[in-house]
Amino acid sequence: MYTSAKPYFYGTGRRKSSTARVRLYPGTGNITINGRDIDDYFGLETLKLIVNQPFGVTNTIGKFDIVCLVRGGGISGQAGAIRHGVARALLASDAELRPALKKAGFLTRDPRMKERKKYGLKAARRAPQFSKR
Repeated sequence: MYTSAKPYFYGTGRRKSSTARVRLYPGTGNITINGRDIDDYFGLETLKLIVNQPFGVTNTIGKFDIVCLVRGGGISGQAGAIRHGVARALLASDAELRPALKKAGFLTRDPRMKERKKYGLKAARRAPQFSKR
């Protein structure tokens, strides 16, 4: 595991109810999430692609190792939170990357959240079953 003596770039990412604390270390492209390898943590290939998108946009593939702690939400929200955190950490590493990350929309926090349940309904919009008789 990495020690705090090594220099790193930090970014916090959020998506739905997930929060990711991302550290970027200069390295070879290893990704560790909650102490596990990315292949072990995310089963779906699409989620791995989501996490790596900021590197593709900024042409920094294989230049950084990611160590991140992510809490809350499901795996899809966690992948989005990590992407947001990675984008912010890349921005901390090099301010020149801002236009590319901004254009791709990786610096914007996705505001979509679960809608609250309303009284008189079974869910946010789901009404009780209706019967004429």
